[in-house]
Amino acid sequence: MNRHCAVVMLVALWLMSGTAGASLAQTAPPAQPAPRPAAVPPPSAVPVVMTMGDLMNTLVQPRHQKLGLAGQAQNWPLAKYALEQLRAAFANIASAKPKFAGMPVGELIDLALTPPLNAVDAAIKQQDAQKFAAAYAQVTQGCNACHMELNHPFVVIKVPDASAFPNQDFAPQR
Repeated sequence: MNRHCAVVMLVALWLMSGTAGASLAQTAPPAQPAPRPAAVPPPSAVPVVMTMGDLMNTLVQPRHQKLGLAGQAQNWPLAKYALEQLRAAFANIASAKPKFAGMPVGELIDLALTPPLNAVDAAIKQQDAQKFAAAYAQVTQGCNACHMELNHPFVVIKVPDASAFPNQDFAPQR
């Protein structure tokens, strides 16, 4: 057993001394050069530009639905938050796309949605489910009126009757 330990110690010292690396390097076949990676194309000089439909589908429609679902559940803190997010989405869209189909987006949003959004805000503050439902229906009608004005009558928004967000609980948290 002592002899075995001595052999192990000698091999360990030999490996640590660098002699083994030099010996192995002399006997190892020459290394092949690493393959060159494929050229990475440069980023596009043209940024991705979202269309009005992209903006509405990604920023407005989910927030409209979440506002409706929060109000239906009478989760007033969530409804207040969803309303703030919906207003911010409209403001961002008006800033990103000041005109659509030759029409002033900010003015259209203001005309179609400011009064009903204010009514939703009042209903949330009063925690009144009936007033909320009526005001939210007006918001939805305002969306559709704007779509009509922009020659998109085929884009019809409705009060949600189901959630597209199965991973979110809309019930009030107590």
